[in-house]
Amino acid sequence: MNVAREGIPFILIATALAVGTFGLALMRRSWPLWLLAFLLTIIALWVAWFFRDPERMGERGERLVIAPADGRIVMIADVDEPSFVHGKATRISIFMNIFNVHVNRYPVNGTVRYVHYNPGKFINAAADKASLDNEQMSVGLDSGGRLVLVRQIAGAIARRIVTYSKEGDTARQGERFGLIRFGSRVDVFVPTNSKVRVKVGEKPVAGTTVLAELP
Repeated sequence: MNVAREGIPFILIATALAVGTFGLALMRRSWPLWLLAFLLTIIALWVAWFFRDPERMGERGERLVIAPADGRIVMIADVDEPSFVHGKATRISIFMNIFNVHVNRYPVNGTVRYVHYNPGKFINAAADKASLDNEQMSVGLDSGGRLVLVRQIAGAIARRIVTYSKEGDTARQGERFGLIRFGSRVDVFVPTNSKVRVKVGEKPVAGTTVLAELP
C-alpha cells in the first residue's frame, strides 16, 4: 500500500508507541498494558490506512473537470468568487471525513496562476460559511483560458493543509497537488456555463469521477 510522505512521521510514531507498549506489557506481564498495546496497534494501522495514497485512473479530457478529492458532494451553488475568478462561478463542494483518502489531485490540465493561503477558523467543514471563514489554501488554474479554482479547506479536526503547487507550475489532470490531514473539504469553482455531472449526496473518487464539463 502506498502512503503519502507527509504521513510517514505519524505512522512511525504510532508504530513506535504500539511496539514499546507491547514490550512493556511483556516485561511486566500486565493485562491492562496488553490491552493498551492492542488498542495502540489498531490506532497505528488506522493511521497508516488514513494516509494511503492509491493510484487512480479514469476518464481524462481537456474539457473535463475531475474530482480533486474523495468524499461526498455537500453543495453545488453559483457564487461570487472574487480572489481568482473575479466573478460568478459554480462551486462544487466535497466533504472528506476521516475515512476518506485525503490526497488531493488536480482536476484539469493547465498552468497554476494563483496560490494563496488564508488563515482562519476550524468550524465544521461541511457548513456553508466554512468556505469563507476556515483556514484554506486556494490554487487557481488556467486551463486553455478557462479559470478553475481549487480550494482546500481545513475542518473542525484538520489542522494542517499541505499544498505542493507554486505559481507557474504545470498542472496535470489527476496528478497529486496536496492533502489535508484528518477531515476537511475541497471546493472546486468552474465557469457557470459548465455542465455539472454530479449531484448533492454523490460520493466522488479523486482522480476518477468527472464533476463537470467545461464550456
